[in-house]
Amino acid sequence: MAEIKLSLEGEDVGIAAEKLFETTGLQGTWEVATDSQHTKEGTLAVIGTVVGIIGGTVAVSEQIRKWYQEYKKSQKRFDVVLVADDVRVVLENATIEDICTVLEELES
Repeated sequence: MAEIKLSLEGEDVGIAAEKLFETTGLQGTWEVATDSQHTKEGTLAVIGTVVGIIGGTVAVSEQIRKWYQEYKKSQKRFDVVLVADDVRVVLENATIEDICTVLEELES
């Protein structure tokens, strides 16, 4: 079964990961990385695995992009990377089509 690896790094990413899985249609798990260092800015790393999506790929991609943009507006500093097989997408400059490309790996 195909899966997508998810990496979040930055301020309050535990809260961000929880919201990501609650609001976008992604199914999977996440946890704070065991070697993650919590700093005074709240920086730490979260590693997740996406095993499925609820809804169509385009709709979920749009929700992921919306989630990312809203979280960035909150002035939090963080990075998000989605990885599936040979496809790696950094959400900073990703389009909905880029996100779809990664999510489509779940269907193969």
